[in-house]
Amino acid sequence: MDDKIEKPDGEWRRVLSPEEYHVLREKGTERPFTGKYWNTHGEGVYRCAGCGLELFVSGAKFDSGCGWPSFDAPAAEGAVATQEDGSYGMRRTEVMCPRCGGHLGHVFDDGPTATGLRYCINSAALRFEASRSANISEKGNEKPG
Repeated sequence: MDDKIEKPDGEWRRVLSPEEYHVLREKGTERPFTGKYWNTHGEGVYRCAGCGLELFVSGAKFDSGCGWPSFDAPAAEGAVATQEDGSYGMRRTEVMCPRCGGHLGHVFDDGPTATGLRYCINSAALRFEASRSANISEKGNEKPG
């Protein structure tokens, strides 16, 4: 990705909440079933809380029962980056934002759909943007089209 975003630590601390900073910049993890998006079912896109890059779409979201938002695929090829993570004595694959380098969560090969993948992502690393048609529908108006 050519448009990488790099900021000094102080700038990240200024623009992110303490929880967002902990997850995105310190590779932290929120407790299961506590994040704001683990049980969200609306239509829209999930963006990086650090830089706004579109990472996942609601159509790829499913309830894995793990307590974190789970997706079976990124929004597009290259929408997320991965690297091996050997922390805590485990072998996992870390998922990161390819633009700002923020830690998002981990991906596992035990997903229930055809992709076989389960992207287990921290809510604190995401910002949900509801689709316009979903917003219109929620207000009791007909969807266009």
